[in-house]
Amino acid sequence: MEITSNIIQELIESGIQNSHSYQEYRTLVNDLLKDSLSTGHEQSEALTNYSMLNNRRMKRLDKTINISTVIENVFSNMLLSNKVTWLVLTEGWCGDAAQSLPVINKLAELNEKIDLRIISRDENDELMNNFLTNGSKSIPKLIAYNNETKEVLDSWGPRPSIARKMVIDYKAEHGSLDPEFKQNLQVWYNQDKGKNIVEDLFKMVRESH
Repeated sequence: MEITSNIIQELIESGIQNSHSYQEYRTLVNDLLKDSLSTGHEQSEALTNYSMLNNRRMKRLDKTINISTVIENVFSNMLLSNKVTWLVLTEGWCGDAAQSLPVINKLAELNEKIDLRIISRDENDELMNNFLTNGSKSIPKLIAYNNETKEVLDSWGPRPSIARKMVIDYKAEHGSLDPEFKQNLQVWYNQDKGKNIVEDLFKMVRESH
């Protein structure tokens, strides 16, 4: 991995300084919803409704997501050389983030050298612009950052690999994502139960250390 540029390093360090733990983020979203608000600069009834739906979804996933015993044992015993921050750019209205963040949190909790921190995409625009997906500010975007060497080890997002391929294939055939596809994607998330996200992040950690 090449040395991370000073500008990106400064943006990441600033993001970490102003970030939330997973529980702090969940509380923030809850508190905003009490005033019919979402995170981010743009506010609308639609975004608030998405946030409410995602909040319920995350609450359910926090209770139901299970990591396999094999992955749990290997992941918790991985001897990472340095402490790593998983810095996630997201917003409360993002449906993909609602499916991913509870799984990311469960994994991060397994290894004491991984610290999950969460920041708003809209409040960290310059950092987001360095981690675009096909030119888009797609979220969630996880940046794996070595706290000691100040290097970006890898990044992940906005969707698990299988879902990403589903999106690419559908766009190739239909040109854009319609409500039917979005519904099918949610069905896939429900059936997958976080397994593909776990596989992706396990592979990312294994290959970047």
